[in-house]
Amino acid sequence: MGRLDNKVAVITGAASGMGRATAIRFAGEGAAVVIADLNQDGGEAAVRECRENGGRAVFHKADVSDETQVKAAIDRALGEFGRLDITFNNAGLGGALGPLEDITVENWDRTFAILLRSVFLGIKHSIPPMRKIGGGSIISTASIAGILGQAGPLVYSVAKAAVVHLTKCAAAELGKERIRVNCICPGGINTPLLRKAIPGGDAAAAQLLANFQPIPRAGVGDDIAGMALYLASDDAAWVTGTAMVVDGGFVARGNSLQSMFELPASWSGPSFEKD
Repeated sequence: MGRLDNKVAVITGAASGMGRATAIRFAGEGAAVVIADLNQDGGEAAVRECRENGGRAVFHKADVSDETQVKAAIDRALGEFGRLDITFNNAGLGGALGPLEDITVENWDRTFAILLRSVFLGIKHSIPPMRKIGGGSIISTASIAGILGQAGPLVYSVAKAAVVHLTKCAAAELGKERIRVNCICPGGINTPLLRKAIPGGDAAAAQLLANFQPIPRAGVGDDIAGMALYLASDDAAWVTGTAMVVDGGFVARGNSLQSMFELPASWSGPSFEKD
């Protein structure tokens, strides 16, 4: 038996990185998965991997900043698989970069739309179908940048801090519905989104990230998938309102990455797009 037998999950940003690793893990544990992403090629490849891992999966193209499209992804889960047990609000990007005084209002708003509004929408539209079945698990990707100063680009960090607080507030409101709301705060995870900002590709990124925390290796998508699996499963039935740090000890050591994010004003988009 799998830990997610007969459960249905929607995972945003699941065409690559942490979302893809989680989708494959969930499928192998018995869940049916809707992979919601703008990256169609990556999403369809992730579907194949989920099926190869013994699970059921479909791809749904969605812009997570758009309410209609977020609701459509959840409706896809209901139409394909008949219920919704798990929502993982994972889609993200680097967003606005550069010194505060040089950040445009447009890039501030775009960053918050993708990193924060999307989480609000995922929670909002998960409530009715989860209430109907007596509960569920909502998970969102935050970041250690949301709990530490100077651990990420400024606007990204502020948006992720808001995800942490939204998690707590939503958990307090939805506990009576048996809907659990938690978030994950990853540290340095070697994903396509991060690799695109580091010259030298995967090997260079892994070597660089290995130096950031006490456990001397880069984080990988499966590290986050393991925490997401725990939060999605019945093992976490009494866990809600938490920000689970998965960082190899980065926060414990209290590193600062300020110099890494001293960049000129610019924009860092999704991993599959060239900026």
